[in-house]
Amino acid sequence: MNLPPALRESSGEGGQRAPVHPALRRILAALIGDARQVSLNRRLFNSVSLLNAITNIGGVPSLLLLKDPGRLVALNLGTGLIFLGFYGFSRFVGRYRPLYWPFVLTILTFLFANMLFNAGASGGAVWYLIPALVIATALAPRTGDAVASGLLFSAAALAILLIERRWPDLIHPYASERDRLTDLAGNLVFALLFTGSLVFLLARTLNAERHRSDALLLNVLPREIAEELKRNSRVVPAHYDSATVLFSDFVGFTRVAELLTPSELVDQLDRIFQEFDAISQAHGLEKIKTIGDAYLAVGGIPRPRATHAIDGALAALEMLRASERIRVLREQAGLPAWSIRLGLNTGPLIAGVVGTEKFAYDVWGDTVNTASRIESSGIPGQINLSAATFDQVKEFFDCEPRGRVAAKGKGELDMYLLKSIRSEYSEDGVTPNHRFRERYLGLQHPSAQDPSPSPVSWDPE
Repeated sequence: MNLPPALRESSGEGGQRAPVHPALRRILAALIGDARQVSLNRRLFNSVSLLNAITNIGGVPSLLLLKDPGRLVALNLGTGLIFLGFYGFSRFVGRYRPLYWPFVLTILTFLFANMLFNAGASGGAVWYLIPALVIATALAPRTGDAVASGLLFSAAALAILLIERRWPDLIHPYASERDRLTDLAGNLVFALLFTGSLVFLLARTLNAERHRSDALLLNVLPREIAEELKRNSRVVPAHYDSATVLFSDFVGFTRVAELLTPSELVDQLDRIFQEFDAISQAHGLEKIKTIGDAYLAVGGIPRPRATHAIDGALAALEMLRASERIRVLREQAGLPAWSIRLGLNTGPLIAGVVGTEKFAYDVWGDTVNTASRIESSGIPGQINLSAATFDQVKEFFDCEPRGRVAAKGKGELDMYLLKSIRSEYSEDGVTPNHRFRERYLGLQHPSAQDPSPSPVSWDPE
């Protein structure tokens, strides 16, 4: 059964990804940069340059085991310090793109010299060409740079083979076969581990970025709509046979706004709209937008629900209670306050995404326009219902008829005031009881579900 969160007595949902430990997150942010402030490419550059510095400098002790380690120690120590300089410049100065080619050429010079000093293609240094090319390709700022890096590394590998064939005296052999096998085994294992770690780091970083971008998209669009947009790069507007539109605004908002500083005004709206967001989510409503002090949410989209009118009524009661609580507290403190006015209407509408930038999920149709008029024709501190919404919620809620009321642009409409949940379904008039939930579940039976939305060939423009 599809119950909104507010009507669930318990939840067995799980499967969420475990968050990164805060201490580890702080360490990573200090080393390679905060993901909220530093770009992905720059964090990758910081990671790889620091890793190269650590491996080159940290590998010096193992080189001392060789019989003639002087040149290799100098090479590793020197390039390790250069990589450390690259890391420091990118991490603390904030620029890494100008360092790309110096970084790539330093890696290539290090590996080429290492191969000359370590028996050429027969030594262990040759294995590092593969992870080095992975690094160069991942960090390339442009496609042309990645192609050029690939050609350069290929040329270096062919040059070593050519030198071995034409000028073998330039290749410095190992002092003994034991040294060669030791270096070959050590470098092969380390190159494999290094490549695996690098690919793991890249994959984790890219996945983290994808999760961040997905989270941002889901903060703007419903999940179903976001998935459709990612699959098709567009969203086909959908027609819904029945949905419930909730509008609210604050009476006297303009007058009170003149008495508040801009920051105080935004803070007050943010506080109450955060509560409204939580209430909408708890009752399965889709928040559409806020316009100034107006709040718009819709039940029954993008996933149709047979109980969307009931969900909207429950949400409206909680929004009214939350708004009244804040109003009373401000009045008791001698602060300017305002009352809320809410309106609900039920009927067909069209929902979709328009434009190609700053995507917004929106709704259109006479049902939406009438809901706006129902709200503006309401009474401060009350919830105004259209006849269409009243017909769907009257079994569960006590409502007071207002008769026919003039609505701007709509003539006279039958309207009702939503007062509370009926006493048999609630102890406090706002919170559903067990009997309410049982009856609600009966309405959620698949046979009573609204049909799936149908795509429409319609241009909102």
